[in-house]
Amino acid sequence: MKIFYKALASLLFTSVLYLPSHAQNSPIREVGSVNNVSISGQKVSLTTDRNNHVEVTVYTPTVVRVRMDKQPLGKDFSYAVVTQPQQAKVNITQNDKEVTILTDSLQARITKNPFSVAFLTRDGKMINQDEEGLTTSWIGEEVTTYKKMQKGERFIGLGEKTGGLDRRGSGYTNWNTDAYAYTTNQDPLYTTFPFYIGIHNGLNYGIFFDNSYQSDFNFGASNDRFSSFGAQGGEMDYYFFYHSKLADIIGSYTGLTGRMELPPLWSLGYQQNRYSYYPDTEVYRIAQTLREKRIPADGITLDIHYMDAYKLFTWDKTRFPDPAGMNKKLKDMGFRTTVIVDPGIKIEEGYGAYERGIKDDVFLKYPDGKNYAGEVWPGWTHFPDFTSEKGREWWKKEIKFFADTNVDGFWNDMNEIATWGQKMPNNVLFNFEGNITTHKEGRNVYGLQMARASYEGARQHMPNKRPFILSRAGYSGSQRYSAIWTGDNRAEDSHMLLGIRLLNSLGVTGVSFSAMDIGGFTGNSPVGLFARWIQLGAFTPYFRNHTGVNTRSAEPWAFGEEVTEIARNFISLRYKLMPYIYSNLYESTQSGQPLMRTLAIDYTHDEKIYNGEFDSQFQFGKAFLIMPFESTKTYGKVYFPHGKWYDLWTGELKQGNREEMIGVQYNKLPIYVKESSIIPMQSLVQHTSEMPTDTLTIHVYRGDVANSFVYYEDDGESYDYEKGAFYKRTISYDPRRKTITFGDVEGNFKTKFNHVKVMLHGFDAKTRFQFNGKRATVQEDFASFIDPVSRFDPQGSANPRIGYGVRSMVVRNDNGRFTVGY
Repeated sequence: MKIFYKALASLLFTSVLYLPSHAQNSPIREVGSVNNVSISGQKVSLTTDRNNHVEVTVYTPTVVRVRMDKQPLGKDFSYAVVTQPQQAKVNITQNDKEVTILTDSLQARITKNPFSVAFLTRDGKMINQDEEGLTTSWIGEEVTTYKKMQKGERFIGLGEKTGGLDRRGSGYTNWNTDAYAYTTNQDPLYTTFPFYIGIHNGLNYGIFFDNSYQSDFNFGASNDRFSSFGAQGGEMDYYFFYHSKLADIIGSYTGLTGRMELPPLWSLGYQQNRYSYYPDTEVYRIAQTLREKRIPADGITLDIHYMDAYKLFTWDKTRFPDPAGMNKKLKDMGFRTTVIVDPGIKIEEGYGAYERGIKDDVFLKYPDGKNYAGEVWPGWTHFPDFTSEKGREWWKKEIKFFADTNVDGFWNDMNEIATWGQKMPNNVLFNFEGNITTHKEGRNVYGLQMARASYEGARQHMPNKRPFILSRAGYSGSQRYSAIWTGDNRAEDSHMLLGIRLLNSLGVTGVSFSAMDIGGFTGNSPVGLFARWIQLGAFTPYFRNHTGVNTRSAEPWAFGEEVTEIARNFISLRYKLMPYIYSNLYESTQSGQPLMRTLAIDYTHDEKIYNGEFDSQFQFGKAFLIMPFESTKTYGKVYFPHGKWYDLWTGELKQGNREEMIGVQYNKLPIYVKESSIIPMQSLVQHTSEMPTDTLTIHVYRGDVANSFVYYEDDGESYDYEKGAFYKRTISYDPRRKTITFGDVEGNFKTKFNHVKVMLHGFDAKTRFQFNGKRATVQEDFASFIDPVSRFDPQGSANPRIGYGVRSMVVRNDNGRFTVGY
């Protein structure tokens, strides 16, 4: 035995002796060199000479997971990930120098001395690799992985992060923060979406770092060597995604973390809000004015003043003596009510929610067992532990209070967690599904779990009725339960454009249903700014006008008659586009593709789209190219990506791959339509419960590329679509065959449209059309998407109607396949 210990001591001494001089006595613990490899199915398990533990697992042919820790890997648990590894064809081999993992789509090479990982295409092109000499290391409990920056590499994503589209040269922190009136370069904000996409040399990949401790991402900030991601504690646990198309990376990421459910149709309509509408007579006044002024709308949102002394699960009986009656009356007018719900429960004996929470023992605690208290709107409060099943079940029972008063939507606010002082102690304990942890690990998932509890409670107490859930805080996976909005922005042009980039970035990270406060929450929007912002708002997923307390009124009519007309025009256009919007959100539920799309999704390797002059441009679905401008601009530079683009208002055709200086009109946002687009529209309604006419208009724009659009319809309210009560058909445009084909209908839902009107854009007057192979009669028609704004000078002449001539044909909307030829 003595001989054994002598040999062991000698070995340890030799190991230390031959460590690089910089590593001896270093405060940085490196991952080290591999000394043991175990291969089991699609998983490679390794240990290193520093006693670190690593697992590399093939999740799918395009997704590889890397886990590592300073100790044997613990229980595999995630609030974000909802899928298990798929069975895949994987070939794993090794030699003295490396382990090679080969799938149908990529290869991963694990270097043994020292440990590092590189991901390559099947034919050997480098996609992503650890930075040599740094790889992964620990400083205390902080763990960081360092990646070599490839030549010309760009980075997009991370969700709700300020700055430009390209993150190169910047660093970011994830720590959910109550960022009231944040600046346009402030970080962190309210949410944590630790997923980004790297782009270089015609390749693109994704990395999702699934760790809810405070995390940091560095894309070449203050260094010229690496990009990195790390966290203040927990494992190094990341997923690597590779596809040739960026859209497919988003699809794989949302396949891993989940996709949104179909929202209720009413939640896609215009929502009117302020902090706050009260009493009930004021709510009625707002609703009635929207109807009188013919401004379409579907929702009114109530902020904290509806409560009794800001206590949750109460109504102020003086301001709202009959909330159930009020909400029913609003619904009869075509409005749904959304109420704000904050997590803080006031500490007050006799207050029902407090007493029930104490009885059920659901609040966050200190290590000594006392309930944590923080101060927010109602005063000192306790907070339900949404990371425990017991806490969520309690909240779900409480949600019945609102369901019983005919509430349809739940706006989860202050759930970062926000408290006065903004310094929640780190020794507050979170249950974390039985894996007790501290505030350090629990904070970033708190908003996600609150949204989950609200969603599950609403589903429980509103049977077969889709709830609307909105949340300010969140984590990857939040898209399964709620929409996200970008918090307390400012009434400034820079915030309007920042909001566009924030929503585009949220779309990259799986959040298709997102919003910013139209007009700005803090401050008073100038007339011109509101006019521009409401135009842009019509092309955001959740369309909410919202302003703060002690600000001027910011309803559309508060800015004068001209702005009222501009607002009415663009809100009305959104309602006409409802079939297009709803179909695109259906696509989000299937593939994770966002409705509001950064140009990087479809034009990934076009360097112009990352230019600061153009990186706020976006697509609304794949058809529309939206060009935002500050409210003060009367002209500016735009960029048309590859292809051909039709001016929405005039039909003028623009060639892509070029910049152009254009004029910017006060009453019309510059909007273009991509060639070969297929856009379904309906007649104008004042709310989504109102039936449009029985003709669905399909706008088809002539182009040189094939295209298809999946049209989708259901009742917009229930979950019957899960049982087949939907109407779906693929509409295809084929320029080679010169056909527009309506495929067979899927599903057993009866469409509300008995006829289809095909509007033909860009086809010359000599074009002859056929229907199912027989010559068809077409009509001269006029494409007009908004009305002119009145001239208020009585001596001025009337504005001409905005639009241009096209041709159209009307056919019966049969369920079988039919074709329009030309």
